[in-house]
Amino acid sequence: MSTENLPQSPDSPSRKPRVAVVFGGRSSEHGISVVTAGAVLKAIDRTRYDVLPIGITQDGRWALTADEPERMAITERRTPSVDQLAESTEGAVVLPVDPADREVVYSEPGSVPKALGEVDVVFPVLHGPYGEDGTLQGLLELSGIPYVGSGVLSSAVGQDKEYMKRVFTSFGLKVGPYLVIRPREWAQDEAAARKKIVDFAGEHGWPLFVKPARAGSSIGITKVDDLSGLDDAIAEAQRHDPKILVEAALRGREIECGVLEFEDGPRASLPAEIPPPDAHAYYDFEAKYIDSTPGVVPAPLTDEETAEVRRLAVEAFDAASCEGLVRADFFLTEDGEFVINEINTMPGFTPISMYPQMWQATGVGYQELVDLLIQAALRRSTGLR
Repeated sequence: MSTENLPQSPDSPSRKPRVAVVFGGRSSEHGISVVTAGAVLKAIDRTRYDVLPIGITQDGRWALTADEPERMAITERRTPSVDQLAESTEGAVVLPVDPADREVVYSEPGSVPKALGEVDVVFPVLHGPYGEDGTLQGLLELSGIPYVGSGVLSSAVGQDKEYMKRVFTSFGLKVGPYLVIRPREWAQDEAAARKKIVDFAGEHGWPLFVKPARAGSSIGITKVDDLSGLDDAIAEAQRHDPKILVEAALRGREIECGVLEFEDGPRASLPAEIPPPDAHAYYDFEAKYIDSTPGVVPAPLTDEETAEVRRLAVEAFDAASCEGLVRADFFLTEDGEFVINEINTMPGFTPISMYPQMWQATGVGYQELVDLLIQAALRRSTGLR
């Protein structure tokens, strides 16, 4: 591949900050990450920032990709991939390992490595393991490059639904009944592990939700109405994560709220309500991204309920020591209590995603939202803070 058209290192001392948008990744949410990146690339103000798109393929290669957001959309009910966008099938982008050097390098077999210039901030829009779970954040900490979103611990807590719930409980936030089956339990005695789930159902009733403990975008989740569907649900969850989470169904309304970091601290958006989708058993992957089931923004809540869910969303943000952004998901139960289901430290950022829609309703448009996140990242240092 020729390097003539690769981004060049700006040599002007007054150059614009360079933002590396990193997307794709090795998780089952690869395609949604690409769609999110397309929306972010389209929204970044090119008069204020230089942009370097970097895609991570599903086998883990960091690829230089074309800056063509229009190619990153869902088409014919299929999500795009980094392999479709990569400039080369072999070239790789390498981050610096020296915190004093932010120079990014591109190399191909048989060619002299090419300096792409310094990166001032990374906007990681990876979802799921190997990106949203603290692994990428740890790499960026070692490289000394500021980045959008939460740090290592918060990202890890936000990815692992078990420990997320444990943290929330320790801070006094209400969570629903749940059960965790770890890989060792399943490997040592499947019958005993299955019995734990059956006993849990006996205590809390059917249906249950069986899900990967460390995945998102509703991938791998099954609503189980009775014992006959349990084994298939377990197998589906374990396809994405050997550690699985079982949750009791909560009767109530699904309410979401966005949290955004401003200079004076985190603030919550107006909340949204996710109505039960007509063509789906629950708000699953297809309902979210393929059929674009619309949420109601702002949610039809009383003023008191709106104030309460916004307060709880910021409380969850602080409980997990989050930074940048979070989408907090709640159930408003039939007795009027908000129960937190989970947070997403890098929520869906596609044009139809609820996080940007909630902020739009609150008075922060998509382009401004992206800019605020970049500015928040540029204000922070890496390391202990």
